[in-house]
Amino acid sequence: MSKKKNPVGKQADKIDRGVAAPSVAAGTDRAGRDGLRRVVITGAGTINALGHDVPSTLKAFREGRCGITQLDFRDVERLSIQIGGQIHNWTPETYFNRQQILLYDKFTQFTLLAAKQAVAQAGLNFEGALGLRSGVILGTAGGGLNTWDENYRAVYEEGKNRVHPFVVPKLMNNAAASHVSMEFGLRGPAFTVATACASSNHAMGLAFQMVRSGAADVMLSGGSEAMLCFGGVKAWEGLRVMSKDACRPFSGNRNGMVQGEGAGVFVFEEYGRAKARGADILAEVVGFAMSSDAQDIVMPSAQGAERAITGAMMDAGLNREQIGYINAHGTGTAANDKTECAAVAHAFGHHADQLMISSTKSMHGHLIGGTGAVELLACIMALRDGVIAPTIGYQEHDPECALDVVPNEAREVEVEAVLSNAFAFGGLNAVIALRRI
Repeated sequence: MSKKKNPVGKQADKIDRGVAAPSVAAGTDRAGRDGLRRVVITGAGTINALGHDVPSTLKAFREGRCGITQLDFRDVERLSIQIGGQIHNWTPETYFNRQQILLYDKFTQFTLLAAKQAVAQAGLNFEGALGLRSGVILGTAGGGLNTWDENYRAVYEEGKNRVHPFVVPKLMNNAAASHVSMEFGLRGPAFTVATACASSNHAMGLAFQMVRSGAADVMLSGGSEAMLCFGGVKAWEGLRVMSKDACRPFSGNRNGMVQGEGAGVFVFEEYGRAKARGADILAEVVGFAMSSDAQDIVMPSAQGAERAITGAMMDAGLNREQIGYINAHGTGTAANDKTECAAVAHAFGHHADQLMISSTKSMHGHLIGGTGAVELLACIMALRDGVIAPTIGYQEHDPECALDVVPNEAREVEVEAVLSNAFAFGGLNAVIALRRI
């Protein structure tokens, strides 16, 4: 497609960021470099507003289908924001027994379902020695927010003087990681990362580093969120960054973000081990970088985002020209969209005109701490199937977001390598690089 010169790049060129561009030669083989091991993804699982598994989610990505609907839960009529990427008709009894439901907040339920899908696809059994060399790192921002909401209501509104004995183990942020470790017998590293909207990317990046360094052979990683309850949405209303009608990232008439819920979990495995057992390898994880803006608690920084983008490419040994697609953070807020486009334009220079960048939040909503995990599925689809998920809801050109945002329709294009961006409140940035294998 023909394109005009990128005005975002011109604007970004005026900013002194002090970041060097990647200088590693194209095609550099990282296998064995500095004693680091190669890491691949051999299993994936999800539940989100678009589908209860990976195939249905990818189908929705290809179709550009929107999963954002009217919210349906107690007291929703008291909210100003009444739309979201909600998983409707969720029946935990289908997947868990009564005792488990008493122990599992919804975010844990989502995580376990996604983890079981991922492990089943990977075809792994963690009995014996493998369990000692395997672990789990998950991301979440709100943790057991539904449990908080229910029990605050019980105590303050209904006047009850006692709560269930399992409230604390149900609401704690590490609950999902702990239950996943127990479900599969993972006796290696196990913990939770909470870095707001970058939680999943931080978790997956750390899991990647553990397998690459030899600290573990297999890691389950990803994230989950279940903030769509009265208290969760009411808290976000106070920020005045929420849209009442749709999520339209990069579109000139966007008016805010839309929340979603769900989980995504992946199996990260050492390449040699995966190849030896004949595993179906979905993609190779080749780089990860993180940075802190150290600037503002809610306003993003283009410099901080760019450092994470450039750092991930350097860590992966990839040149700018090898990146064909970026799954954007793309929240649909003016502050995020313009800052991210400026960071991408400056990081990639002239190659920014050849990049495809899309936000799948336009379809499944913003899963906050779980969002990077669901979005990684779009990156795998781009590499494995040659299909780029679109940014739906795009209606008006914005000169400050003058990149190829893959508007409204998926695109069939083969790409060699991709990035997944996550930029969080608090100025915390995390970018993951994947490559086709």
